[in-house]
This record gives sequence, C-alpha cells and structure tokens, in this order.
Amino acid sequence: MATINPHIHFNGNAEEAFTFYKSVFGGEFTKLLRYGSISSPEFPIADHDANRIMHIVLPIGKHTRLIASDVLEMMGKVSENDNRNTISISAESREEADRLFNGLSSEGAVEMPISNGPLGVYFGMFTDKYGVEWMVEYDSAN
Repeated sequence: MATINPHIHFNGNAEEAFTFYKSVFGGEFTKLLRYGSISSPEFPIADHDANRIMHIVLPIGKHTRLIASDVLEMMGKVSENDNRNTISISAESREEADRLFNGLSSEGAVEMPISNGPLGVYFGMFTDKYGVEWMVEYDSAN
C-alpha cells in the first residue's frame, strides 16, 4: 500500500517550524539539507537563500514522514493565509490525541476544540503558529 507524506512549503522558517514539530512529536530529523549545499556555477544560490531549508524530514510513527522546504526568495512567497492543505493525524489513544492537539496548537488558533464528536470520534481542528492547518482524531472503534 502506498504511503502519503505531507510536504509543507515555508517562507524561510521551515527549520523553526520543524524544531517545534519535533518538540511535540519527538524523534530526530532524518534529513536536513540547505540550499547552500547544492550551490554551484550551474545552479547558483543567492547568499541570502543559502541557509534556507531545501529538504527536511521528520518521521512520525512507523510509516509517515512530515517533509518541508523553504521557498527561495526568487520564487516568491507562500501565502500563509491560504489553505495550503490540512494535515490529519489519527492518534492511537485519547491521551496521544490530547498531547498532539495541545502541543501543536500552542500559540495557534483553535477552530474546533478537541472533544467527543457526534459520530463517536474524539476530534479537533486548529491552525498552528506557522499557518499550517491540522486535524487530530482518535477513533476508539479502530
């Protein structure tokens, strides 16, 4: 079965965001490459972009990786007010759902507090402090 791994684009703060995500999920980055490491005469990188993240990976659970990169200034900016996508987390316990929801939503905007929903699923939605939208659920039937 194929695996889906979310990839988020940032405006120069991917490392800060992923350090925050790492503090919530735990684990270690399996990749962290900066644009400056690929700079060459054929593919020059401006000095102001050299320290931006080209590729960062944080494994989450056994089969999922959260991936990101910074957008180079010459490419414009990612609109942090747009809905870039929503990342949905299916927790293995109610306690894990609470920990992830409370950790990731810190300093963000909660759209729907985590609670028991009408369909019997423990669920909440928020936008984190980096403008990324998340949903957290725990379904005791699964």
